Amino acid sequence: MPGDCVIGVDLGGTKLLAGLVRDDLTVLERVYRLAPPSGDPEDLLQHVVDEVRELLGSGIVDPARVRAVGVGIPSLVDRERGIAVSTVHQPLDDVPVRDELQDRLQLPVALDNDANCAALAEWRAGAAKGCDDVVLLTVGTGIGSGVVAGGRLLRGSTGAATELGHMVVDFDGPPCQGACRNQGCLEALASGSALGREGARLAGQRPGSELARLAAEGHPITGVHVTVAARRGDRAAVEALERVGTLLGVGIANAMNIFNPELVLVGGGVSDAGELLLAPARTEARRRARPPSNRARVERAAFGPEAGMVGGAVLALEEAR
Repeated sequence: MPGDCVIGVDLGGTKLLAGLVRDDLTVLERVYRLAPPSGDPEDLLQHVVDEVRELLGSGIVDPARVRAVGVGIPSLVDRERGIAVSTVHQPLDDVPVRDELQDRLQLPVALDNDANCAALAEWRAGAAKGCDDVVLLTVGTGIGSGVVAGGRLLRGSTGAATELGHMVVDFDGPPCQGACRNQGCLEALASGSALGREGARLAGQRPGSELARLAAEGHPITGVHVTVAARRGDRAAVEALERVGTLLGVGIANAMNIFNPELVLVGGGVSDAGELLLAPARTEARRRARPPSNRARVERAAFGPEAGMVGGAVLALEEAR
């Protein structure tokens, strides 16, 4: 029978993933569902509670052996007060997430930004293990980021540091997503949402492509559609990934110049495209970044779309000691 465990939760822009995780970061059970579209913070928090309770009632471990819950949310977080300060993709502004969840679950809850959690997972046990200077970009609905500099996870004076997805890479670029009031952000140009838009644009220009066929059948083109079609050799889809990967590389070059990391990791759902995304990103980043910073390796994160959930578990383990 497994020993003590924690539960890691990753609340993303469109998904909710929770896992029952041992001290050695073995994931014993997972619960996945789409985040509710209601725009109601109460509904959102209840979904988190329901996922955690489902894991507690799974019978895999005695619930009394679950020590804590670690939650990553797509928000700037006031960690001292456990409050979501500012959120682009979820209705959590000024919500006391930590205390609300602790009251309902009767368990200690650790709270942080979801990309910080993902960076923590990769640094402690993933592709960045043993590295002291790392940049992680989580490319999904939006683009989150976490940075380890000098062997320390950077959170800034109020917990709002390293929002690299909202660096401006095109002064006259398209409006950013959700509650972001900026335009030309990296997120607006190189996220999974941007990949879907680029795929839809090319579908209209390439009538013989798989993307055009999907559009003609009434499917809204998403980043997942583009990735699947690209793997099948659809040239329009490959071009969409090349375009988004190149734009991602611009952001990576900026991060290289600012942080001088030894390693840049790309995670999140869009990282499933692998080298179709990473190769153009790597080429563009090395072309634009100044030496010696441009020598940083650009690789896929080890935990992929589960990095935030595993990182939530790491956060819980570290804060429950």
